[in-house]
Amino acid sequence: MERETITAGELTLRPFVAGDIPWVYEVSLDPAVQRFLEIPIPYRMSDAEFFVREMAIAAWDNRSRAEFVISGGAGERLGRVGFGLDGRGAGQIGYWLDPAARGRGVATAAVLMLCGWGFGRLGLDLIEWRAEVGNIASRRVAEKAGFRLEATLRQRLVHRGVRVDAWVGSMLASELLR
Repeated sequence: MERETITAGELTLRPFVAGDIPWVYEVSLDPAVQRFLEIPIPYRMSDAEFFVREMAIAAWDNRSRAEFVISGGAGERLGRVGFGLDGRGAGQIGYWLDPAARGRGVATAAVLMLCGWGFGRLGLDLIEWRAEVGNIASRRVAEKAGFRLEATLRQRLVHRGVRVDAWVGSMLASELLR
């Protein structure tokens, strides 16, 4: 799959590069990121390198993921948004923001950009969102972007070796907010 850059207004979604590794490391030390994402604790630079090189860059080549850095008008890194792709027309969206970028509508705008690209360019039929119950910020973004909350799934996610409940929502191409 060819790596692409998506631009709308002041935001750009661009593929990860090796130079993003130190930034991923710094953001992954944030307590909110560590609270709700299944990342190693303690988080090491080698973990950031694995994410960028394998999950963000190499995954484009095997068509299993499409990961983007969210950047602002001045090129500053604001966050990450991406899809896990099942190869059958569905994607699972995930996102996180640099603490300095929170509370400004960046995540919602980036999610809408990615969903539009996923439905249009990738031809996805369905985009699913999941988050651990209690991750209010992620749920707020998903709802503002137009995801329909479908259920609370009991013990559906594993977080730090413990099963936790998950909220799940979805969006169909016909539901994308324009």
